Amino acid sequence: MEAKKMGTPVIVLNMKSYAESAGRRGFELAKICEDVASKQGVNIAICPQQVELARIASLINIPCFAQHVDAVEPGSHTGFVTLESVKEAGATGTLVNHSEHRLRIADIDFIVRRAPSLNLLTIVCTNNIAVSRAVAELKPYAIAIEPPELIGSGKAVSKVEPEIVANTVEEVKKLHKDCVVLCGAGVTNGEDVQKAIELGADGVLLASGVVKAKDPKTALLDLIAGL
Repeated sequence: MEAKKMGTPVIVLNMKSYAESAGRRGFELAKICEDVASKQGVNIAICPQQVELARIASLINIPCFAQHVDAVEPGSHTGFVTLESVKEAGATGTLVNHSEHRLRIADIDFIVRRAPSLNLLTIVCTNNIAVSRAVAELKPYAIAIEPPELIGSGKAVSKVEPEIVANTVEEVKKLHKDCVVLCGAGVTNGEDVQKAIELGADGVLLASGVVKAKDPKTALLDLIAGL
C-alpha cells in the first residue's frame, strides 16, 4: 500500500531539539497543531523530537515525521535510526538532509529509494537550486528549499530571495512534476507563507517561529492565514 500523501498547501513544523518542544511541552505543541488543523481545516504536519516520535504519533491524528534517519538497514548500528524503526514508531515519513544534519548524496539516494517500500514519505531539504535539481532526480515525495544562512533569522527566504523559491519550483517540477516543493528558512508569519504560495511553493517548513513563540497557537493561526 502506497504511503498516504499529505494535502497541500501544508505547514510542516520541525520541533528540532528545542527545550520548548521536549517532553510534555512537545506533546502540548503537537496537540495545538492537531487542534488548529482540525478546527481550521488546514494541513499541518509535525516533526517531533526523535525520542518523542512514537508517543506523539500514537496520540496525535496529523502526519508525524521523523527529523532524521540514517542510511542503514536494521542490524548492528548502535545509536543509528532506521527507516524501519520510524515506520514502527507510527511515522508518516522523515525529513532528510536538513542543514543541521547533512547527508552524503549516496545516503540521500539510499533513503529516498528505500522509503516507498515501507510506505514512508521523504522530505529532502536542499540549500540551493543546483542541489534541488540533483535531489529531484531521485524522486522524493517533497523537497524543502532552505538557504542555511536564513534559518532562524526571521528573514523569510520567500521575501529576501524570492527567486530561489520560484526557480526551485520551476526546476524541480520539470524533473519530477508530482514533487511537493516546500519553502523554508526564516518563515515566521502569514505574510511569509502567502508569499511562498504565490511563488509556487506547496507549503512551508518552519521551526522556531512557532516552537519558540510566546503563544504558539496564536503564531500558528497567523501562519495559516497565509495559506
